[in-house]
Amino acid sequence: MTVQVVFVHGIRTSSTMWRAQALHLRQRGNGVIAVDLPGHGTRRGEPFTLEEAFATIDRAVRDAAARGPVVLVGHSMGGLLSMEYVGRDAPPPVAALVAASCTSLPRGPGLATYRFLIRRADGLPDRGLGFTNRVLDLTLPPETRPDFGAGGYAFEAQDSALASLTNLDLMASLRRIDVPLWFVNGQWDQLRLNEKLFTALAPHAELIVVPRTTHIVTAMRPRVFNAVLDVALTTVEASS
Repeated sequence: MTVQVVFVHGIRTSSTMWRAQALHLRQRGNGVIAVDLPGHGTRRGEPFTLEEAFATIDRAVRDAAARGPVVLVGHSMGGLLSMEYVGRDAPPPVAALVAASCTSLPRGPGLATYRFLIRRADGLPDRGLGFTNRVLDLTLPPETRPDFGAGGYAFEAQDSALASLTNLDLMASLRRIDVPLWFVNGQWDQLRLNEKLFTALAPHAELIVVPRTTHIVTAMRPRVFNAVLDVALTTVEASS
């Protein structure tokens, strides 16, 4: 059976952020599902809740699992949710996990500061979109720049989504994950804060740090990230 890949996007963005990866994997012959979390992408206007976020991931994983082993891939908030999901007491049908740009516990002063900055940006006439677009224009290559915001930005959902992440028990979840696991971080990623803690809690995990890359490692260095996915898929294919 062919390995299937389920993608979970980060906060504010949507499933369109994975277009470069989806194209690569389909050319490779793998099945792809990229979800929109509640309040994001095609589901903007819905309230964000952890319950529905996990239900969204679970529906996609179980749909994909009917066709082959599943590699779950999450970025930022999507990575945190994916770690919590895979680390449940009753593990879901996931054969491997790639968690990108998410080795930081979502709590404490860092999270509080981020929420404060988001609220300040929300007070701007364009909710900070002009600044966001300038940063993305400067940092993302032409092949992925249109994809990152193609599904729109979930301004209304971001504060409630961030607040809900404090309810995750990632330390317990990481200890329970026993499938192949890769942490993928950009060299200049601000969410490397607890990188050593995460690798200690999941000692079987592999840590990959991509040089000269920020938080958006998936879109800033798409070919490098695709190569990491190839490693994960080859590992699952070999074990299957």
